[in-house]
Amino acid sequence: MFAKKTLLSGRGAIVGLLLAALTLSACSSGDDKGGGSPGASNNGGDSADSPVSITIDPANGSDLNPAKPITVKAANGTLADVTVSNAAKNKPVKGDFSADRTSWTTSEPLGYGSTYQIVAHAKDGKGKTAEQQGKISTLSPRQQANPNLIPAPGAVAQGGVGVGQPIVFSFGQPVKNKAEVEKHLSVESTPKQDGGWYWIDDKNVHYRPKEYWKPNTQLKVSAKIYGVDFGNGVYGATDRTESYKVHDSWVAKADGGTEQMQIFHNGQMVKSMDISMGKDATPTHLGPHVISDKHENYTMDSCTYGVCQGQPGYYKSNEKWSQRISNDGEFVHENPNSVGQQGSSNVSHGCINLNDENAKWFYQNLGLGDVVEVTNSGGPQLPVWDLYGDWSVPWDKWQAGSAIK
Repeated sequence: MFAKKTLLSGRGAIVGLLLAALTLSACSSGDDKGGGSPGASNNGGDSADSPVSITIDPANGSDLNPAKPITVKAANGTLADVTVSNAAKNKPVKGDFSADRTSWTTSEPLGYGSTYQIVAHAKDGKGKTAEQQGKISTLSPRQQANPNLIPAPGAVAQGGVGVGQPIVFSFGQPVKNKAEVEKHLSVESTPKQDGGWYWIDDKNVHYRPKEYWKPNTQLKVSAKIYGVDFGNGVYGATDRTESYKVHDSWVAKADGGTEQMQIFHNGQMVKSMDISMGKDATPTHLGPHVISDKHENYTMDSCTYGVCQGQPGYYKSNEKWSQRISNDGEFVHENPNSVGQQGSSNVSHGCINLNDENAKWFYQNLGLGDVVEVTNSGGPQLPVWDLYGDWSVPWDKWQAGSAIK
């Protein structure tokens, strides 16, 4: 009996110990943040015990867009050095580290049709190091399109451009992906004015405000097109940013009915001139014209717009104080041969004729971007493609000329 009682007591003690252990485990499980025994690694990894590592984006690949930056990152440590170099030229690419040196990004674009070697080293707090390498190649365009600007900034006088001046990008290569290219073009005006882009054709896109620029407006024009896919194997050749200044408002109003041209400076009429515009056979275009070029002496040759020597209407003569107002041969200029008709009848080949005194005054006071508005000429509207027929297009139709819908 004594032995049996002792055995039962032993079993009771074991059961009691097991229950106590289970109870202790249940009570402490909610406070055990680690979810395991001390020293065991978590499912998510223990950064203190994980080795330093490096990732490169992109690390490898071909036909990559050179405008995409290369980014190198270190995990569980910091970057010691990063080298990205053109394999053919052995020329390093510039880049910048983040403040904590856990990342590095190229700060200049890569070149087209080039191969680059990437080597990066990193270390952790205990001095352990890591190395990572990569190699990429960039795409080779069939053609590259340059963002040629009109008016050319170098051709603009220090005084700036007139209130009618459109901004033109002429790319030299056909643009298939017009909307994509247009997204990378911008004109910032100070003070701000509503404006928009209008595609004249596959190579030329124009920008103008809803109304003439306000005098003394500052313009910042940008084309961020490097690496942009124009379509059909054509890519943007380079980015470009330029600035323009809009000077005082100069607007000339030429009336073919009265044979008078009134000149307005900042909205106030300052001069009136006798004129002779295009005769019935060669009428001056209607609508706003913009001065795009000027010469003290210029040879007028009808062959430049298709009427050459031996054909009816051919002419070739040297004229003074000439300012171009369209690409098909319309100018404001001095013409001594029509002085007798100036103020009474229209006898020119489409130009606006002035006497010497008035032509010189006009030349000295008006210039690139200033406006000549033609009314009652008997001619057709100036076409939008006829540099610059932009202002002949109503604003709603101008907005419809954008590729971004």
